[in-house]
Amino acid sequence: AAAIRAIEEGFTKYTAVDGTAELKRAIIDKLHRENALDYSVDQVLVSVGCKHSIYNLMQAVLNPGDEVVVPAPFWVSYPDMAKLAGAEATIIRTGAEQSFKISREQLRGAINERTRMVILNSPSNPTGAVYSREELTSLAAVLNDFPDLLIASDDIYEHVRFTGQPFVNILNVAPQLAERTVVLNGVSKSYAMTGWRIGYAAGPAHIIKAMTKVQSQSTSNPTSISQVAAAAALAGDPSFMHRQNEEFASRHLMVRDALRAMPGVECLGSDGTFYIFPNFQQAIDRLPGVDNDIELGEWLLEHAGCALVPGSAFGAPGYMRISFATSREVLTAAMERIRSALERAFAA
Repeated sequence: AAAIRAIEEGFTKYTAVDGTAELKRAIIDKLHRENALDYSVDQVLVSVGCKHSIYNLMQAVLNPGDEVVVPAPFWVSYPDMAKLAGAEATIIRTGAEQSFKISREQLRGAINERTRMVILNSPSNPTGAVYSREELTSLAAVLNDFPDLLIASDDIYEHVRFTGQPFVNILNVAPQLAERTVVLNGVSKSYAMTGWRIGYAAGPAHIIKAMTKVQSQSTSNPTSISQVAAAAALAGDPSFMHRQNEEFASRHLMVRDALRAMPGVECLGSDGTFYIFPNFQQAIDRLPGVDNDIELGEWLLEHAGCALVPGSAFGAPGYMRISFATSREVLTAAMERIRSALERAFAA
């Protein structure tokens, strides 16, 4: 409704490169109200989605030869964004046995004199893993020892959680890191506004200024109409998120239990997001003509009529990502198709 009014009122011209004053104030208020983080106007940049915010950050601060620590499984764009900035990704491998979360020992072992940035994503795409306050405190103890290291906190799934625990990011447990941490978020997931393409970054003013320069020479301002809609979302009643999360949590349990009952599949549950990340390696080992998760994805398309994203894209071969951001009817049918296809194949 806010966007429609903006269109009718002719709000269709350029805005400031870094976002409208209305939206930046809504972001500042949101971060103070929900996250106990305080920023000024010159510490906030509005971009064309959270993805754009991350890209701007890497372009602004990374140089050829730099390294970016990326925990795996990771969102697919992190390593390539680093590469586009001339840097390299240093991947820390994790698995279900450690709930897809890195340890302080792994983090310390991945940092060297070339490391410029560490990315933290909680809740995580693709695994749904959520770092606890204690786990973040442990990682912060390592980061404290490397004062030149920047931290990117990707909080885009902040509100999509099933743990019942309050959301925390690295700054909530280690506020002393604020001078080298950029918080990245947006309205795509929590507010179901993926197509509106509004994300934002909050951090040290000199980094935000550099990111704004990058944006000014690439996209200029985000869409004016979308900014009005995003401001209305951030300032509006958030109570619907509780109902939304209850539904996601229920679908998650349904999908998790269905996967655990399938032959050749192991499945750790999710703590948040609307993804689950089962291990299909046993199925891959059993299926004739299937040697990896990419071939398994093709096999499932052909034999089950279902589309899953191979874990290799996220740095985790043998796994598959499933989204439960769809109806129960679709999910029920999909789980039955996959189960039936695997059982037929195993019985052959």
